[in-house]
Amino acid sequence: MPCKTEVAVARTIGIDTGKNTLHMVGLDQEGAIVLREKVSRTRIAARLVNVPRCLVGIEAGMASHHVARELLALGHEVKQVPPAYAKPFRQGHKNDFRDAYAVAEAVQRPSTRCVPVKTADQLDLQALHRVRSRLIGNRTAVINQLRGFLLEHGIPVRQGLRFLRQQLPQILATRNDVLSPRMVRIIGELIGDWTYLDERIERVTDEIETLARADENCRRLMTVPGIGPIIASAMVAAIGNGAAFAKGGVILLHGLVWCPSKCRRVIGQSLAASPSAEIDICACCSYKVPAQFCFDRRAGRNIALDRGLQLRRGACIATFWRPRSRTSWHGLL
Repeated sequence: MPCKTEVAVARTIGIDTGKNTLHMVGLDQEGAIVLREKVSRTRIAARLVNVPRCLVGIEAGMASHHVARELLALGHEVKQVPPAYAKPFRQGHKNDFRDAYAVAEAVQRPSTRCVPVKTADQLDLQALHRVRSRLIGNRTAVINQLRGFLLEHGIPVRQGLRFLRQQLPQILATRNDVLSPRMVRIIGELIGDWTYLDERIERVTDEIETLARADENCRRLMTVPGIGPIIASAMVAAIGNGAAFAKGGVILLHGLVWCPSKCRRVIGQSLAASPSAEIDICACCSYKVPAQFCFDRRAGRNIALDRGLQLRRGACIATFWRPRSRTSWHGLL
């Protein structure tokens, strides 16, 4: 690639993001490379502050929202391009400058679906959901370990969190014939871990619910049947007010309805999606039962399972409803 330093004629800039450095490639109106530079992440705003307003494409990824907000404040038009959409424009073997060139090419295409820039409040809300998801995973690991220890000593417990919670005191008090004092102590410590994680999850959940009830977009989503504060806040953290999406099907293409349960095998993860988007978004499966919530719920039928793939996909995007008014919603499907 030629190396030029004139940036006054750059009409499009592509940025490949890294942990500490950003690689930039600028294109002029004819598509020729007029900028090729590596910049520290902390100096990207200072480097582009005197550059005339142009279209800036950033590879969507780690900390790209912060960089995008900095460049938006400078007056540039900023779009975040998913790596999967930039890959077809990369020429030759992969390196950082070629990735930046591919981003600059992809961001100019009208058909490229870009990632909306998230606000600081959205990132805070998303962080709360990620912390909650991690705590729930840790609690599940503790419960599974408890079950495994008990089963190794010939004490099976009925499946379900509440049954284990109810039977543990009785097991520790009456099954000293198969549980050694050391094992009783180990199980007691695990119960303490379980209690601590329950308290942490409850505090984080209360904070999320408080934020959801104070947010107008969350309150609007909670008017949809089957959607509560957790799902509503996860959706707002993922898509904001939804203005960047024309309809629910477009959101599906962005992978924001990637369900962690059986629906996941039907929809799958979009190439443009981030794995963090999976948290508590699918209202139809509620993270456990696939497609239980659907438009034919009143008739007691699970249309998502009865009528095949398309309605099953539709049930998963039933969360994203068209606003009938400022306070009510109706389904698109």
